[in-house]
Amino acid sequence: MRTALVPEVPTLVLDPTDQAPRLARGFLAERFAEWGIADDYVGRLVVCELVTNAYRHGEGAIVVRVFRDERDGLVVVEVWDGGEGQPMIPAENYAATSGRGLMLMAELVQAWGVRPLNEGGKATWAKLRC
Repeated sequence: MRTALVPEVPTLVLDPTDQAPRLARGFLAERFAEWGIADDYVGRLVVCELVTNAYRHGEGAIVVRVFRDERDGLVVVEVWDGGEGQPMIPAENYAATSGRGLMLMAELVQAWGVRPLNEGGKATWAKLRC
C-alpha cells in the first residue's frame, strides 16, 4: 500500500512579544510571493489580527502556518497558542475603543474558526477568498 506524501507546511514560531504581528506579516508576504499572489493585503490583515490576539490573550509561543487547502486551493492562515480561551466576536459596543478586529476579519474571509490542539491550546484559522 502506497502512502501519499503530504508536503511540509512552512511554520514560523514566535515569542509572544509586540514584534510578533510584524514578523508574521513578513512571513505571510513571503508565502504569497512564492505562490505568485500579488495582493496580500487581506492576508496580512488576517495574520496580524490572529497573532495579535494570540499575543494579547493566549499563552506561550505563537505558531503561524500559511498554506493552501488541498481541496480548493484557497489560502489558510493558522495561528496556534497554548491558551485555552476561545476568540469570539463581542457584542457590538459603540463606546468601545477596541475589540473590533475579529468582526472585521470575519467579513473579509470565506470562513474562520477555532480548533483545540491535542497538546493543549488552540489553533485559530481563517480561509481567505484568494
